[in-house]
Amino acid sequence: MQELTTTRHNFQIDPYTHVWGWEIPVYLFLGGLVAGMMIISGYFLFSKRYKETNCACYTLPLISLILLSLGMFALFLDLEHKLYVWRLYTTFRITSPMSWGAWILILVYPVIIANLLMGPPKLFVDKFPALNKITTYINSRQRLIQNIGVANMLLGGMLGIYTGVLLSTMGSRPLWNTSILSVLFLVSGLSTAAAFVHMIAKNVYERELLAKADNGFLTIELFVFALLLIGLTTSSGVHIEAAKLLISGIYAPAFWVFVIGIGIVIPLIIQLMAVNHKIKHTPVAPVLVIVGGLILRFIIVYAGQYSHYLNAHFK
Repeated sequence: MQELTTTRHNFQIDPYTHVWGWEIPVYLFLGGLVAGMMIISGYFLFSKRYKETNCACYTLPLISLILLSLGMFALFLDLEHKLYVWRLYTTFRITSPMSWGAWILILVYPVIIANLLMGPPKLFVDKFPALNKITTYINSRQRLIQNIGVANMLLGGMLGIYTGVLLSTMGSRPLWNTSILSVLFLVSGLSTAAAFVHMIAKNVYERELLAKADNGFLTIELFVFALLLIGLTTSSGVHIEAAKLLISGIYAPAFWVFVIGIGIVIPLIIQLMAVNHKIKHTPVAPVLVIVGGLILRFIIVYAGQYSHYLNAHFK
């Protein structure tokens, strides 16, 4: 059976004739954001913060379900043969990134729903009173709650890494063909999720914690970018040309200004001052981190499509 992927050419990725539009970057961004929120929610469950009635772990599952569904819808829109998407679930190919991704996305839903059932919205409870029994059952078992937390962190990590693996396995695109990309997307997903939760969290301790955590993620992200560019510039000629797209080429202005400057450096400075109580916490930094994370996916996807062997050798 031919592998079904996000393409418009016979269910296979054609690295030279297919051009991805906005759907794939949006899907990668929302997938990374949800992955980060799952890890954060899972950590709160495992560390017993669920005992706080205003814990973010009660609001994140519903938001995660909505955002993940929107991401999958964007992915669905990129398919030409939409009626055959079910074929991904009739088999499992251990060497296929799309096969892994399809099943990870399916397994993520029940874990998020299990988290949601710990404190479902009042609207759901009023419409389905039987949910009260499930909520009571879960909340009366501490070990079950912690297992839900572990499952959230595990599958969230797998989802975050997968968003990078989806691109890094394509050898025809030098910019994507690096294992560092998976780490970059995972750290970026954690950073955008920490920024988002910091912005919406009602618990003061959690806001402070996530601001500090995001500072760490942003710092790590800078190091990962450095490793990515060093790895590319010390490799073959086509990889050097791919790196130049970000360093000094046509995508360099957007990369340095919107991703590195506005998306990482400026919010890092603001949040460092905020956690050291030199200024008040503000939503400006989290918004910049989220926007920077979205622009990062667009730049990586678009620059990666441009960075193929023909562009490197036949300019």
